[in-house]
Parts: sequence; structure tokens; C-alpha cells
Amino acid sequence: MELLLLICIGLVIYTYLGYGIVVWGLIKVLPRRKAVAFSDDFTPDVTLIVPAYNEANCLPAKVANSLGQLYPLERIRYLFVTEGSTDGSDEYLRTHYGSSIEVLGGSERRGKVAAMNRAMQQIKTPIVIFTDANTQLNPQAVRNIVRHFRDPQVGAVAGEKRIQTTDSESAAGSGEGLYWKYESQLKRWDAELHTIVGAAGELFAVRTELYEPVSTDTILDDFIISLKIAGRGYRVAYEPEAYALERPSFSIIDEQKRKIRIAAGGFQSIARLTNLLNPFRHGLLTFEYVSHRVMRWAVTPLCLPLIFLLNAGLVVRDGWATGWGLLLAGQVLFYGAAWLGYVLEKRQMRWKAIFVPFYFTFMNVCALAGLIRYLRGNQSGTWEKVRRADTVDILT
Repeated sequence: MELLLLICIGLVIYTYLGYGIVVWGLIKVLPRRKAVAFSDDFTPDVTLIVPAYNEANCLPAKVANSLGQLYPLERIRYLFVTEGSTDGSDEYLRTHYGSSIEVLGGSERRGKVAAMNRAMQQIKTPIVIFTDANTQLNPQAVRNIVRHFRDPQVGAVAGEKRIQTTDSESAAGSGEGLYWKYESQLKRWDAELHTIVGAAGELFAVRTELYEPVSTDTILDDFIISLKIAGRGYRVAYEPEAYALERPSFSIIDEQKRKIRIAAGGFQSIARLTNLLNPFRHGLLTFEYVSHRVMRWAVTPLCLPLIFLLNAGLVVRDGWATGWGLLLAGQVLFYGAAWLGYVLEKRQMRWKAIFVPFYFTFMNVCALAGLIRYLRGNQSGTWEKVRRADTVDILT
């Protein structure tokens, strides 16, 4: 029992702290990869694809932001995919922007992945960039993300996701922002060591010739698309100076729905990318993929309740006046703070001091719920729009 408890604790520590230390250490001791110099003259033709299902309230800002990219106008094409929208998005775009952008509509809602697969059939440019309708890109995003493709070994490039939070933001929003700052640092190290393992759909680019249509029931299309490219021997680069700004979820309930869906998609991805678990074939990619993704989605969430139960069993056996008693007391306090954070958040009462235990626990509980959802097979590949903070309808 003691050995199993220590193993579980070790796995959790490795997942959230040890892996970053190991990657940082490997970067210091392994030979550095020869970098390909960036050049301002490298401006290949690109297409910016914006899936926009019922995103009418975001479209004016998104179109203005897209047209404002500091990239040669003759080199960039804009394609908004409004397939299945019922909020007038298609008509609005065609009426107000004419030939400045292209619109791919349709009355049937078949899901984001089906829309992306359909859109890719029309792409003629060598590079395609995907970005969400509810995000804002920095003006240099396209130029900064495209420059990596000067390296022929780069098959995809991920931008950085940044969460806009205020001092009065909810615990979910603050936790989400902290989580993505931590994720961004890990991605920097992953990319420096070898490749990042999974792009965020808010902003990522691929070589058009490497795009593989994915099954329409795929939940994490961005993750699957980028990992399939990595699995073919290409690197997925990371560009923190190409970033997408996004507001946090509107409420803890909205964030919970989003996290459970992502977790279900994580388990689906693991089942569909089993070839990446072979270290003899993929080497560093397998190490990064298992350590950064598989353990966080499929190992740590199962270890946490096991740690609590094993710890409680040892306290029953040996008593509270032991190291095991101190450990259990610490767990009770930690999860008590997390529960208090959840209760306060649901009542719109915020206390930033406890958002770290709250958000850590929240993520792992959602991961377990995502596992149940995946095993039940009741997950759809169609878009599930989540409300974001400060969403305002500006087309009324």
C-alpha cells in the first residue's frame, strides 16, 4: 500500500513539475538543432480559415482583425466557414465585406471537422492558418507564424493562446489564465527539445500538402491534425509572438462543459493515436506525447483519488500521529479549499487566494467526467459553443 501510494504521488509530481524539469535539463545537455534563419522576404501565399458557426456577434471584430494583419495583401486569402449557421452570419459577411473575404456557407450543420475538411478542398495556397472566430490575433500573427515554414522540417506551427482576465475575474478565469501561462512555457521547452505535442485550435498553421482529413466525429481536431503531422516525422513549431486573445468562460458551468468535452476528446485522441506510443519508432515524440499529454489526461486524474484512498487506509492502520496523517490532513485542507472555491464561484463570490487548488481539482474532476463521457460514447463532433465572458450581441 505504501509503495503504491508513493508511486502515484511520484506520477502526479512528474506530470505537473518533474516533466518540465526533465525537458529543461535535456535542452541543456543535448546538442542544439541547427536553426533556420528567419527572413522578412519569406512571404508565401497563405489562407486564413475562420470556422464560424453562429458567431455573428464576433464577426465584425474578427473580420477587422483579420484584414488588419501585417502581411502582404496579395499573399493572403480569407475564408470564413459559416456552414449550418442560423444567425445570419452568411448574409452578414457577404453583404458587408463583398470580395474582401470568401464565405463558405451551407444550410446543413455537419460539425466543425466536416466544415474544415470541406474548406481544405478549396485551398490552393501552400500554407493554411486556422483561427477561431471568438479570438483576436496580434497584428503580426500571420507573419510570425508563417516564417517558421522556411524550415522544410516544420510541418505545422502553433500560435499561443492567451486568456484575457481582469482583477475582478472569476476563479475559473484566473485559473484558466494561469494554466495557459504554464502550458505556454512547457510548449516553448517542447519545441526547443523536439516538437510541441498538439496545437490549440485558436491559432495554428499547417502545410496544405500535409493536411489529412480527420473523422467527422473528432473532438480535438487541432490536436489530431498536428500530431498526425508530427507522427510523419515533421516538427510542430511554436511561435509565442503569434497569439490569439480569448476571454475566459462566462461561468464555472460553461467552463465545466468545455473541460469535460476536451477531456473526452483527449481520451478519444489517445485511442486514435496509439502509433505514437511506440518509442522505438518515434523516440522523443513519444516521450513528449506520453509525458505531456497522456499522463495529464489519463494517468494523473486516476492517481489523485487513489492517493487519497490509500492515504486514508494508512492513517486507519497507523493512526494520525504519523507522516501519513500529516499528508492526509494536507489533502483534506487542499480539497476543502477547492470545494470552497467551487461553492463561492457558483454564487458569484470570488476569492483569488484559493483558485489554484480549485482549478487544479476542477481540471482533474472534469477529466474523470470526460473519461465517463467517452466510455459511454455519447460525444458528438458537432460544434458546442461555450459562452465567453463579456459576450455582447452587436448585430441587433
